Amino acid sequence: MDVRRVLVTGGAGFIGNALVRALLNAGHQVAVLDNLSRGASKRLDDISSDIEFFTGDIRDSETVQDACRGRDTVCHLAYINGTKFFYEKPDLVLDVAVRGMLNVMDACGAQDVKDFILASSSEVYQSPPLVPTPEAVPLVVPDPLNPRYSYGGGKLICELMALHWASRFMNRVVVFRPHNVYGPDMGHEHVIPELATRAAKLCADATRVDPIDFKIKGDGGQTRAFVHISDFTIGLMKVIEHGQHKEIYHIGNPEETSIADLARKIIAVFGRTPNIIPGQTPAGETSRRVPDISKLRALGYEPRISLDQGLSEVVRWYAERI
Repeated sequence: MDVRRVLVTGGAGFIGNALVRALLNAGHQVAVLDNLSRGASKRLDDISSDIEFFTGDIRDSETVQDACRGRDTVCHLAYINGTKFFYEKPDLVLDVAVRGMLNVMDACGAQDVKDFILASSSEVYQSPPLVPTPEAVPLVVPDPLNPRYSYGGGKLICELMALHWASRFMNRVVVFRPHNVYGPDMGHEHVIPELATRAAKLCADATRVDPIDFKIKGDGGQTRAFVHISDFTIGLMKVIEHGQHKEIYHIGNPEETSIADLARKIIAVFGRTPNIIPGQTPAGETSRRVPDISKLRALGYEPRISLDQGLSEVVRWYAERI
């Protein structure tokens, strides 16, 4: 891939800053647009002199126009993530999703950007009919009254806009769907940091003897497939470098783990044993989600870091910051 002028929206976020670094390491010129509502500028402090930074809201059209000016490629990652926000602020999730996407599409058209990479989500198909799940399964919003689907519904809209609107004036439009990316400094609104923080507090209490009572949501039988941020970023660069026009790619690690086993692994980092206590399953929870990554493997990608290898570092990162 030739040296390109790339804009990363949401570039101060967990995934965004990892992508910014990978793009710089590949020799590209990188700009970032982020309003820092959830992203943090400190994530980019050590490379601030190597990037151009636009502080602003993706919903502000003038800011987006300025950030897109002179770019060859736009990687659109700006979004509201975290299950807590899906339930508590669905209006904000949808506003950022749709208004943000409209602004980015308008700016790309006005500024003659011809290459567009869109961050979507596995949430667009919710409970998949096939596991491991390929990219071609139907996309659904099972219950429009459930605020949880503000996230997946917004991503679904963005995919449609990219593939059927942006593709009319761009040379390449590519969509990627992350699958449970984890790593240090990923925020607190996700399952691994939530469990890790709670486990650290419980295990720090010397009065608690094994097994430690540890509550989880649901019965623990629901499964996910977690991919370490290092592997994920390699996969995303494969998509950016080799992804084909109007194609969709899963990025993940197909190693399947139940939430109960995840909790046990997290407690084990502290040398303790949990007594898993089931709780209420949130409405709309997906029982099983594992990606089929055959298309990404065809681009030369293979995950390297197992959950057992990557989890300890992340758990300890959160434990040190409670």
